[in-house]
Amino acid sequence: MAPDLAFDALADPVRREILAVLAEDEECSAGALAARITSVGRTAVSSHLRVLKIAGLVNERRDGRFRYYSVDPSGSARDVLALLHQVFRSGLDGVQSAVPEAGPVDGDVAGERPQYTA
Repeated sequence: MAPDLAFDALADPVRREILAVLAEDEECSAGALAARITSVGRTAVSSHLRVLKIAGLVNERRDGRFRYYSVDPSGSARDVLALLHQVFRSGLDGVQSAVPEAGPVDGDVAGERPQYTA
């Protein structure tokens, strides 16, 4: 799957909430997800699950007339995490190289937070 589809899918807060529930519970039926996601109705949850499945972020397992969903660790979720890791790793490398050059400012005491007054 293309990471673009995954990022498009993750742009919606309801889909992110669905992924958070699936990450916590490992596997959930569509009905159980709809009961936990109270910001939208059952039909909307099903639509969001379809988008997440197309984006390669979730797996669907059918058992009789029930569908169970789980995060797909080998799909687009892995690609998204790898990209985010690369982006933030590059940014953190720049910060880490700048930090040793900066020393304490006069009056700074290790472990103390500055007090601001209005």
